[in-house]
Amino acid sequence: MTDRVAFRLRISPDKMAEYVTAHAAVWPEMLDALRAAGYRNYTIFRSDNDVFGYYECDDVVATADYMAAQEVNTRWGKEINPLLAERVDGATPPPLETVFRLD
Repeated sequence: MTDRVAFRLRISPDKMAEYVTAHAAVWPEMLDALRAAGYRNYTIFRSDNDVFGYYECDDVVATADYMAAQEVNTRWGKEINPLLAERVDGATPPPLETVFRLD
C-alpha cells in the first residue's frame, strides 16, 4: 500500500519570496535524491505564510531514513531552515493527521 503524507510548515513572512524562489529551482541532485528515496507526487501548496506539503511513497520510514543519510539533504536543510518561522526538529516535519481519504 502506498503511504500518503502531508505536512505543514510556517515560513517567516519576510522570507516567503526566497522560499518560493528556492523551490522554483530545486537543485538537480536534490531532485535525484528525492526520487531515489521513493518520493512520488511531491507537491507543496501555499496559503499566506503556511506551506502544505504532500507526497506518496512505499515506506515512509525507509524514505525518511534514506533522505536523512543524504549529504545534499543536509545542505538543502541549511538553506531552507533559516526561512522557517517555526523550526522543524528532525529530518522531516511532523505529518498531518489523515481525517478523510477517498480511494
